[in-house]
Amino acid sequence: MTSPVARVTGPAVGWDAAWEAALAALELDVAEVEHALALREIALDPPDPWTPPVGLGPLPMALADRARALLDRQIEVSRRVAEAAALARRHARAAQGMRSAPEASPVYLDTPA
Repeated sequence: MTSPVARVTGPAVGWDAAWEAALAALELDVAEVEHALALREIALDPPDPWTPPVGLGPLPMALADRARALLDRQIEVSRRVAEAAALARRHARAAQGMRSAPEASPVYLDTPA
């Protein structure tokens, strides 16, 4: 019978590879959102909700720095998405205000001298 310590500290076959694949998938998702933010092309439809992979076991120590860096990127991207959403709401309110404003005649007319 295997001791509990061996199960926690001894990686199963494919354990590191499964974590590498999970981190790579998350990195691709973050890169996609970073790219969309850079192009100012945020989709109106949210992506499918993320569900964590099952059966990965504890994070291998060799991947801890990579996971921390990914978490930092996710937090930064979340902040930037929230800012972009707030800006989009302000623009939408301003545009709506222009549509509902009564027709007005100009007060000043700029002409070349």
